[in-house]
Amino acid sequence: MELRHLRYFIAVAETGSLTEAAERRLHTSQPSLSRQIRDLEVEVGVELLSRGAQGVELTASGRAFLDHARLALAQVEAAREAARRAAEPAKQSFALGFLTGQEMDWLPEAMRILHDELPNTEVTVSSKYSPQLADALTRGKLDIAFMRPEAQTPDLAFRLVTKEPLVAVLPSDHRLAACDVIDPHDIVGETFVSVSNTAPALRVVINDYLERSNLGIRPDHEVDNLAMAMSLIASTRGVALLPAYAQNFMPWSVTSRPLKGEAPTIDLVVGYHKANTSPILRMFLSRIDDLAAQISSKAGRKSGPGLAAAPR
Repeated sequence: MELRHLRYFIAVAETGSLTEAAERRLHTSQPSLSRQIRDLEVEVGVELLSRGAQGVELTASGRAFLDHARLALAQVEAAREAARRAAEPAKQSFALGFLTGQEMDWLPEAMRILHDELPNTEVTVSSKYSPQLADALTRGKLDIAFMRPEAQTPDLAFRLVTKEPLVAVLPSDHRLAACDVIDPHDIVGETFVSVSNTAPALRVVINDYLERSNLGIRPDHEVDNLAMAMSLIASTRGVALLPAYAQNFMPWSVTSRPLKGEAPTIDLVVGYHKANTSPILRMFLSRIDDLAAQISSKAGRKSGPGLAAAPR
């Protein structure tokens, strides 16, 4: 069994079509791909795909094999990345990731720590959705990331940085904008904007809060990112529940208010691979409490009416 067999199988499983996988993902011929899949099934000893008029579907054995195939390729990628880094021992590097938008608050202080402690370190920064950050950590592409505690990531460790309260985000001229705080029951009947599965941890927090509050609210729209959220809130005159850091993205036409009572919170953590032995990572983790204190102090100074600062 070769790595290309695993890549081919995953491509077919994800597209549900031998033709589409061959032409769009793998840039090979469909007959060649079919032979590779048959060879893999012979090697494994069971049928992994069921062929039919509507395309291909995973068998029960195929579904079980898929998770292990993905893990095997991820581990190979992590090993390749580790080998590349080891080939340049004299050049220290540190790859830092952020949940998109969080870098506005956390990056300046993070860079200050790294440059103060290790001025000759090459630091790279990326901004992604939290599930993508988890994947990059697993593959060895990142050393550490400010993210959500993603489920089903056994190779990763998470350390809590802060609990962010959710706030109500709504048009600046909405009737509820006249309130200092918003009772969640007043949102019932309003156009409700929620988040898609690009933010699974946040989606769970929002849904749990709505259910726990017995509000009976169902999303009218779902958004993939904060820019899309602001546009939809303004254009549909809708209301959303978003983490407090979303206030960094609000245009003049959108504002925010704290929620009445005990607001739901979502964890912001730093994630890293358990097997990462980088001394830079150890140093950075030792300064996380100082970093959080600095951000908390800044948030307290800039908070004002209608602006809910996240407790750190």
